[in-house]
Amino acid sequence: MDKLSKNNLKIANKNFKSRLIVGTGKYKNFSEAAKSIKASGADMVTVAVRRVNILDKKKPMLSDYINPKKITFLPNTAGCFTSNEALRTLRLAREMGGWKLVKLEVLGSKKTLFPNMIETIKSTEVLVKEGFKVMVYCTDDPLLAKKLEDVGASAIMPLASPIGSGLGIQNKTNLSLIIKQSKVPVIVDAGIGTASDASIAMELGCDGVLINSAIAQAKRPILMATAFKDAVISGRNSFLAGRMKKKIYGSASSPKKGLI
Repeated sequence: MDKLSKNNLKIANKNFKSRLIVGTGKYKNFSEAAKSIKASGADMVTVAVRRVNILDKKKPMLSDYINPKKITFLPNTAGCFTSNEALRTLRLAREMGGWKLVKLEVLGSKKTLFPNMIETIKSTEVLVKEGFKVMVYCTDDPLLAKKLEDVGASAIMPLASPIGSGLGIQNKTNLSLIIKQSKVPVIVDAGIGTASDASIAMELGCDGVLINSAIAQAKRPILMATAFKDAVISGRNSFLAGRMKKKIYGSASSPKKGLI
């Protein structure tokens, strides 16, 4: 993939106009979620199959507020702590809704919510063989990220910091290594706290960012969603522009010749 391309974000042969992916959880209600997502400009949203109602028509459904014909629903396995749980959840999503593009999370710790990478890699391999297009939440370990790509992941989604922590990007070096080695999109997932964090991720060369808590738990979610929309665009443009080289000493901006 050409990292300097100005084209839309492309995942598993599907194009997306926005490089911002937004979650649908933690909002006060579906109405607030819908307004925030609209303000974000995102055309893909994650849906926790085990937590958000997308199938029971007797209860309020997410699709009543967000049109799945206009915005891509990305079923994910939030809350799954074993490979079997995750596989069962995504197979159910495909059976009930026909989804093949999915987000895989297999958590390893209830305290940190870090992924269990052994189970994650195993699950990715199984899902790919079953025809799923898998976007994978993972640690920021370049070796394990490469393994996920080798077994067929459609996108690598390293955490910036623990899910919902708002701590921002903690390891720019590892993230940069993952970006440079990957031939599939790299999307920062988890830990982003504010718009400037998203801009930094994009300036590093990430293909996109996924945001949930930072928007949903902001005092003014709709306004924060707008801020993230602008930050992702700005960060991407900054990356494409190519920043100036860093220097230890000062360097005058005006010419030395022709001084009065």
